[in-house]
Amino acid sequence: MDDDRFHLILTAGGKPMMHGWWRVQPTAEHQYLSWIGSWGSIDGARIVLTERTDDGERVLASWPQGS
Repeated sequence: MDDDRFHLILTAGGKPMMHGWWRVQPTAEHQYLSWIGSWGSIDGARIVLTERTDDGERVLASWPQGS
């Protein structure tokens, strides 16, 4: 299993603030929700969870929704 399969990134004002990689989806999803609670109040915050695939990356979740 790929240790860098699930990627989480927090941006604010279009600039990367922090990111992390996880091997398993439940852990990445837990971190995604945790980041929303911890960092979601930052002006212009955007949090995106993606999965690395053979064809590139696909977005699994983004906050705020529709962003």
